[in-house]
Amino acid sequence: ARAANGARDQAVSLDAASSDVDYRSNTVNFRDVVITQGNTRVSADTARATGLNFENATWNFSGNVRISVDGGALRSADAVVAFAANRIARATITGEPAEFEQLRSETGDLARGRAGQIVYDVPAGTVTLSKAAWLTDGRNEISGQQLVYNVNQQRVQAEAQPGQTDRVRITIRPREDGAAP
Repeated sequence: ARAANGARDQAVSLDAASSDVDYRSNTVNFRDVVITQGNTRVSADTARATGLNFENATWNFSGNVRISVDGGALRSADAVVAFAANRIARATITGEPAEFEQLRSETGDLARGRAGQIVYDVPAGTVTLSKAAWLTDGRNEISGQQLVYNVNQQRVQAEAQPGQTDRVRITIRPREDGAAP
């Protein structure tokens, strides 16, 4: 959330190998595109949007989508990124699988997750993994229908969805002797 608030007044930069702007249909298409704002970076093989603005826009990215944020990253085949008030507000990534990772500050371990869909809510600082969701803190693993990881607090919440029979599953691996908590 700190990065998102800091990015509030930062310019959005777009770099692409090619662009196609259609003023009649108000659509833009980019190839080999990179969009940056502060410490947030979105790159993909292609991007398509209605209009060339970031005020309140939705951009569709496809092919080798990579979203980098402070201390973490998201990877997928496809993504829909919503911009609000000239900043990245939400990224919904899908793939086989979509992937998430963040370097955990207190341990230096890498938290990693994968799912059929991951939604990164920038203002809330949460990553919601759904559709065969799996997450590890570098040692222990948790899986379920939906997992919500708070990026700032480095905390995960999971529960079975109403009316579903799948339950949350956790694998806890004992610490090695002398290992820090």
